[in-house]
Amino acid sequence: MNKHKKIPLRKCVVTGEMKPKKELIRVVRSKEGEISVDPTGKKNGRGAYLTLDKECILAAKKKNTLQNQFQSQIDDQIFDELLELAEKVKK
Repeated sequence: MNKHKKIPLRKCVVTGEMKPKKELIRVVRSKEGEISVDPTGKKNGRGAYLTLDKECILAAKKKNTLQNQFQSQIDDQIFDELLELAEKVKK
């Protein structure tokens, strides 16, 4: 009997693609309304997943995808942090 571990899939809010959770980065809005990047994927709050790709992050910024998901303003600092993480992963 084979025991395969189930790989959790999540949907990128920009591309709509289902990908393994480890290939995506989570952005979280806490109950207080604070928005932050969650590299561990375990923070409390409403989460949205983005593909860790520069083009995807820039598309999210251009289309205001995260603002629509969280129904609040997103600082450019969040996008800068996401782009920084994408660069680290690329290397």
